Amino acid sequence: MVEERLSEDEAALYDRQIRLWGLEAQKRLRAAKVLLVGLSGLGAEVAKNIVLSGINSLTLLDHKKVTEEDRCNQFLVSREDVGRNRAEASQEATQKLNPLVKITVDTSNIDDKPDSFFQQFNVICITSSLRNALCRINKLCHEHNIKFFATDAFGYFGFMFSDLGSHEFAEEIPKPKPKETEESENGEPKEKKAKIAMETVVVKNSSEFVRFESALKFDWSTEENQKRLKRTAKVYFIMQVMLKFLEKHGRHPSVKSKTSDMEELMKLRTEVLESLSVKQEVLTDYFVSHCFAELCPVSAIVGGVLSQEIIKAVSQKDKPHNNFFFFDGINGTGLVEQIG
Repeated sequence: MVEERLSEDEAALYDRQIRLWGLEAQKRLRAAKVLLVGLSGLGAEVAKNIVLSGINSLTLLDHKKVTEEDRCNQFLVSREDVGRNRAEASQEATQKLNPLVKITVDTSNIDDKPDSFFQQFNVICITSSLRNALCRINKLCHEHNIKFFATDAFGYFGFMFSDLGSHEFAEEIPKPKPKETEESENGEPKEKKAKIAMETVVVKNSSEFVRFESALKFDWSTEENQKRLKRTAKVYFIMQVMLKFLEKHGRHPSVKSKTSDMEELMKLRTEVLESLSVKQEVLTDYFVSHCFAELCPVSAIVGGVLSQEIIKAVSQKDKPHNNFFFFDGINGTGLVEQIG
């Protein structure tokens, strides 16, 4: 249940964004309970943006420890935090961003959590996780009307996925004003104006989303979808390869084992494309040497888009991306694609 009134502190803190997206949208944000899984650099970007928006609460869940690499791309932890749990190390800095948001920490492994744990949240965002966990939790969210987001960043590439189920939203669109009959003093119509007057109207709309598993198993073998391949973001297939690598090795490709990991990525590319009935030339070798490390600019872009989509989904303000956003840092492009 959304409370009717904001406190004076909330009204003062969120004044500018209330002017941007309205009081009702802010009330919906204030009622949102969000679970964020994974506090790498990408997770930190998401945490920062949604806490500043004014959600009700944020639970940071991560069983991993802060690494030397985290010191370079995760701005919520410090040099002294290496070896500490990432969620615990990120809590203080996250809380300072917005004292009005309740920040809690969970150091458990997401795989150990029962279904009942996830049902207490309105929004679940999972970063850098295994395919089985993503599909399992997405299915649960789909069945219980919980907004689900998945994301990851690998080298120059990144993606976000959203499943909002059957989602209703309000959208502002420009519309020509009704024509007014104007007459001159002698009763004759005045000359038509060259410009058409426009006004902004709010329209209620809805979108239907599919589950992550359906998007991964999309049938590319049909003639229609074969034609679509030419304009489909290559990051979709890179994402599939990276999910396979993560599933097999329990980690992302590492600079410390770059040569062997590059060879592994080439093998997995062949397996993945064959399983999808896609020709090998769809994904050339260029991606293999650009999948290493978590780059701050990529995390900032992907995390920024994802955070925007969470805010849109919760506030029910503006049309959401349905269902993928892909970023390719090699050519500097970001594409929204509906697959599945």
